[in-house]
Amino acid sequence: MISGLRNIGKIPELQKRILLTFLLLAVYRVGAHVPTPGIDTQALAAFFEQARGSLLGLFDMFAGGALRNLSVFALGIMPYISASIILQLLTIVIPHLERLSKEGDAGRRKITQYTRYGTVVLSIIQGFGIAVGLENMAGPSGLSVVISPGWAFRLMTVITLTAGTAFIMWLGEQITERGIGNGISLIIFAGIVARGPEGIVNTMRLVSTGEMSIFFAVFLIVFMVAVVGFIVYVESGQRRIPVQYAKRVVGRKMYGGQTTHLPLKLNTSGVIPPIFASSIIMFPATIANFVPHPWMKAVSGFLQPGQAAYELLFVVFIIFFCYFYTAVVFNPVDVADNMKKYGGYVPGIRPGKRTAEYIDRILSRLTFSGALYVSAVCVLPSILISRFNVPFYFGGTALLIVVGVALDTAGQIETHLLTRQYEGFMKKGRVGKRR
Repeated sequence: MISGLRNIGKIPELQKRILLTFLLLAVYRVGAHVPTPGIDTQALAAFFEQARGSLLGLFDMFAGGALRNLSVFALGIMPYISASIILQLLTIVIPHLERLSKEGDAGRRKITQYTRYGTVVLSIIQGFGIAVGLENMAGPSGLSVVISPGWAFRLMTVITLTAGTAFIMWLGEQITERGIGNGISLIIFAGIVARGPEGIVNTMRLVSTGEMSIFFAVFLIVFMVAVVGFIVYVESGQRRIPVQYAKRVVGRKMYGGQTTHLPLKLNTSGVIPPIFASSIIMFPATIANFVPHPWMKAVSGFLQPGQAAYELLFVVFIIFFCYFYTAVVFNPVDVADNMKKYGGYVPGIRPGKRTAEYIDRILSRLTFSGALYVSAVCVLPSILISRFNVPFYFGGTALLIVVGVALDTAGQIETHLLTRQYEGFMKKGRVGKRR
């Protein structure tokens, strides 16, 4: 790994990409501390201190702490993710969008443009809901969070938060095109990791005051390392289907005849299902949290982490999106047709339809196992916070994102190294590839 890091310095293009990624992420973190005008930040921070462990605390984690002081990036990237979910669902039911998705780069650019428009619309809706809700909020001392309530404050908040989300969306696209890794995922990753020092400080404070024993703190550290190791182990797990290619004679040369494999990951959908599930639950729950109506307050109470309704919905959405996103990114029929086209077949299985059914059956079983694994990890924070009073979110969507994005980014860096015949991070294989 050390030699792999040294080899990064031998590739100027890779150095520029990594440096640009860090600079754009630094811009995002600076913007997360620029407050929206008209807010009493101290009263708002006191309110969020009471909301630790609630859905607002979870939303603040995704925003990288930007919601706590209502910075210009308070909405984070969640409106973009929500818009992406809506567009992917509409692609199945609207023929025009389905045709665009099959038109290659031009169609994908058009869908991306629709996603941007949807992001702006959702940001306006959520920004207005937050502005109205802030006017009805007060800190523990009874001080109002908003200095001068009214339509001027609401319009200013909507414009500021919408512009902030649009800027984050642009940052993510720039990181994807000119940096390393998926820009949107890296932005969420940076926001989550930035909360790490605060969790460490809170844990040390609890230990120093006697609210948490030193033995439990040590156990917690060991448990965290074990969970991270387990996630890395599962995320790199694969089911390899053997594929044999028949020999072909082209002119005077013979091609094919080799044996390879089709790798199917245990968690094909990655971190997308928990992100999508969190986004769907957060949107109505956040609006309900800010609307002073008894019925909406009851909805907000049911959709709090730790509540049975929230956890059940969360698990159901995760399982649904595991299957949905796997079906979007992996089509067994296309894979089987391509194998048949180039003379490939699975030993003991007829090419074509039988091969597609065989791959689909294995993929369905893997997806179910992966969905159960993701669901188990995602309910971990609620157990730790409600049962053991852990002063930070550990596990769940946050941990899956951190580990998944770290593995994906390391894999992309290693790809740049290997394409230039330099030694990668792992001498015996690529990052994230385990049988």
